[in-house]
Amino acid sequence: MEVYLVGKGYSARDEKRILDVLGRGLLREFPNPSRTGCPGPAVLMRIASHQMPLSEAEEWLDHLGSCSPCYGDFLRFQASYRKRRVRTVFAIVAGILIAASLVGWVLVRQQKQQPLVAQTAVVDLRNRSVPRGAEANPDELPLKINREARHLHVDLPLGSPEGPYEVRIARTAGGIVFSTTGVAALKEGTTSIEVELDLSSASSGQYVLQFRRPNSEWNSYALKVR
Repeated sequence: MEVYLVGKGYSARDEKRILDVLGRGLLREFPNPSRTGCPGPAVLMRIASHQMPLSEAEEWLDHLGSCSPCYGDFLRFQASYRKRRVRTVFAIVAGILIAASLVGWVLVRQQKQQPLVAQTAVVDLRNRSVPRGAEANPDELPLKINREARHLHVDLPLGSPEGPYEVRIARTAGGIVFSTTGVAALKEGTTSIEVELDLSSASSGQYVLQFRRPNSEWNSYALKVR
């Protein structure tokens, strides 16, 4: 029968020494019905729960090794101590898990509450010229959008009519990487169109943003995808 004494204040070497003293079969081999020389439950509880320094516990080790009743009390106190430790560990682990869950919930909530603008690419063409055809005006700086954006808001050039539009993003060497349709609306003097955006097939580089009314000529603008 082994006795659990590893813990605060007890090294592996101390444990081996205690186990050598206590030996096996103590519960039945050393009866002491009159409890002669017994230290009392308070002392046994302190030893079993590692609250007594080993230097103080040494004087009781010989008695524990020769008194079955004390040894039985010691085992009961030790079992109770181990259960408390297990409950404490579980409580700490549960607390950590609850805290981690709360942090995760807060982070997810904060992410969900982030304004749509954080995921929206905004393009302002109100003061841009209106180039016709597939070629962008080389004298104008390219527009810039992030390839991670999932929403595209375009303020169309001043005087642009409301209604349906085709919108697409093309490679400068040819080939369409994104195409969709949307309906432009006039609000506070600005005609704007908003569409869902997907640039998963595009890499960073130079492109052309194009839009047009159905069956009309494309208007093209240099675009840099970051």
